[in-house]
Amino acid sequence: MKAVITRVTQASVTIEGNTVGSIGNGYLILLGVVPEDDESTAKKLADKIVKLRVFADEAGKMNLSILDVGGAALVVSQFTLMADCRKGNRPSFVKAAGPDIAVPLYEKFMELLRGYGLQVEHGEFGADMQVASVNDGPVTIIMDTKELTR
Repeated sequence: MKAVITRVTQASVTIEGNTVGSIGNGYLILLGVVPEDDESTAKKLADKIVKLRVFADEAGKMNLSILDVGGAALVVSQFTLMADCRKGNRPSFVKAAGPDIAVPLYEKFMELLRGYGLQVEHGEFGADMQVASVNDGPVTIIMDTKELTR
């Protein structure tokens, strides 16, 4: 799994003019899945994200987690995170998991975040979505579970 985590003051996802998910303070998480991923991969990523300390404490240092500040998460499926751009100018997405693998893991990932007590909003897998966010900081971190397991 690969995730792009952006600390936001607000974020939303719209489909065909209708807002389907919206949060205030928290994370916008773009999530990509590869065929090798499984529930343990989703758990590892969720655990790491909720414990990530990138929110300011009373001294202004990035020392608090999303749990500490009562933040929320907006999770958006993003198969394009798995783009292979090594050949030519048109990316290949063959490394992205198909819906049969990706949808259950996307759902499991959100379930795991909710298990920590986070409010979790989301887009719609496979839909043409418009995502809006107000980046805070900006703080944007890329996590790849392949890197977390080394």
